[in-house]
Amino acid sequence: MFLQDSGSPLMEQLSFFHDHALLILVIITVLVGQLLFSLFFNKYTHRFLLEGQTIEMIWTILPAVTLIFIALPSLRLIYILDEINNPILSIKSIGHQWYWSYEYSDFKNIEFDSYMIPINELKSFNFRLLDVDNRMVIPFESQIRLLVTSTDVIHSWTIPALGVKIDATPGRLNQVSFSTNRSGLFFGQCSEICGANHSFMPIVIESISSKYFINWISKMIEI
Repeated sequence: MFLQDSGSPLMEQLSFFHDHALLILVIITVLVGQLLFSLFFNKYTHRFLLEGQTIEMIWTILPAVTLIFIALPSLRLIYILDEINNPILSIKSIGHQWYWSYEYSDFKNIEFDSYMIPINELKSFNFRLLDVDNRMVIPFESQIRLLVTSTDVIHSWTIPALGVKIDATPGRLNQVSFSTNRSGLFFGQCSEICGANHSFMPIVIESISSKYFINWISKMIEI
């Protein structure tokens, strides 16, 4: 209930799987609750009941079938999340204590750091503890490859609305592929406890059209 609106095809699939699993849980809860309710309030007895092979087969097979109905969509989703679909843009994100830096190596290696905006510098349109001075800008409806690493401790680059969570590990380069299906701002945070200021290294993605993205790249190259 009350999940964020999906901002990417990956998050849509995750939401569908969440609803599927939740429906199965509701069915199990209602069934078990009804059985317990009937056990508490009836006075049936069977002094000569020693075995019940039929009911034992039923309560062995039914949970196994239920697990299959959960496992198959889950396995499908795992492979979808790991798939890299011919990205048109590669961005490198580097975790530091306690900020992120980004490199657009496809465009003359544009580099910039992204710090949380301090509370005393917030504008009326900024979000407290979530907004940054330099956002990661991407074109929507385009496949993006994100390469993630860290310079000090383990961080985790996480954007809930896009269904993306990937660890930034020192000495290791991890990659994830995603795309956004609409323009807008998508907020995230480091989800790995990485030190004293773990809560103060937010992530902001600004998803814009390809035309505006090219203009933004041109301005960054001039700078």
